[in-house]
Amino acid sequence: MTNYEIDSPPWWVQQWNDLLNSYRFKKRLERARKYAKEGNVLSIEFKGPEVLAKVQGTAPEPYELSLSIDPFTEEDWNYIVETMAQEAIYSAQLLAGEMPHNIEKVFTANGLSLFPFTLSDIRSRCSCPDPQNPCKHIGAVYYQLGDRFSEDPFVLFQLRGRSKEQILDNLRRLRSKDSEGQESSTGVSPTYLEEKESTPLIPNPSTGLDIKQFWQYGEPLDSSLVVIAPPPDNRTVLDVLGTIPLASTDAQAVRQYLDKVYPTVAQQAVISALNRDA
Repeated sequence: MTNYEIDSPPWWVQQWNDLLNSYRFKKRLERARKYAKEGNVLSIEFKGPEVLAKVQGTAPEPYELSLSIDPFTEEDWNYIVETMAQEAIYSAQLLAGEMPHNIEKVFTANGLSLFPFTLSDIRSRCSCPDPQNPCKHIGAVYYQLGDRFSEDPFVLFQLRGRSKEQILDNLRRLRSKDSEGQESSTGVSPTYLEEKESTPLIPNPSTGLDIKQFWQYGEPLDSSLVVIAPPPDNRTVLDVLGTIPLASTDAQAVRQYLDKVYPTVAQQAVISALNRDA
């Protein structure tokens, strides 16, 4: 099922759809939505921040089209990522495939806007003979992009000039640098110091070892060795575990419940791993 058929799409997809719905030629939008629904969009690919697509129309050969939004500068992106790195919740939600509700504050704080204000802010071109822009082929790609946004919010950032890998790598680098700065004054990590101070030294009389600290690593971890990365595919641990061994009705109810709980748990786990208060 595609996002333009869902009653309540994610908020960032809805904001994109609201942008499309602001277009005054409603009949043209209806034809574009039908094209997207019926699979007329044959391909969508990124060439940097530009979207290249092929859409099958009434002609034998598919029409070729492109669209783009003004990408942010290198300096703009440096400020944006630095702002995101200050709050672990941004990294956690993005890694969980969610767009943080207050993400726009990151951009407005730097005098920018993630979303285009109007359709005229999107530059588009189609090889079809229709003089109107957007034509139904371009409109169909707009709706398909909304679908992509729902699956991966990083697609929005790609339109603004930064790939998922670039953003995550920069976030890790900045957080690693911040962690190293905290360690430099003491030579050990803050987490390790807290554990040492909170755990009393109670040696085992027979061995001279501190049983409570047996499983604790006695040296600070090299932050460059700690890498937080999204899974290589969209599967969760629920998919890996397979079918729940219950009656079909019960299994379905349990799975629906776990599907709601798991993203929250995964998000909190990333926040804990980043060792920052959200």
